[in-house]
Amino acid sequence: MNARRDYRGNKVALFDGIEEGGIRASASYSHEIDEHDNERAVDGLQDRVNLLKRLSGDIHEEVESHNHMLDRMGNDMDSSRGVLSGTMDKFKMVFETKSSQRMFTLVASFVVIFLVIYYLTR
Repeated sequence: MNARRDYRGNKVALFDGIEEGGIRASASYSHEIDEHDNERAVDGLQDRVNLLKRLSGDIHEEVESHNHMLDRMGNDMDSSRGVLSGTMDKFKMVFETKSSQRMFTLVASFVVIFLVIYYLTR
């Protein structure tokens, strides 16, 4: 029996005393009490609507800031893609030429750069 009261109490707390359909079943309330209950229910609903309005405004601001950040990130990726494309074109040009002197210079440069980086990080 006590568990049933707890369940009933939780249900009442959850729905703020408003029963199914929004109408109380008891006919013993006077018109003034009904008006007071209606005003209290309207105030509660108004508070909830204001809360949801603020929450949706905050969500909108967050979405706008993320969209702006993603646009900047996309622009940065496009610019880096352009730089890498130019570098790859230069490498292709070097590898397409059949000059053994250029190939030797390229390989020697990579080895020297690798050794310098190796000794600097060590």
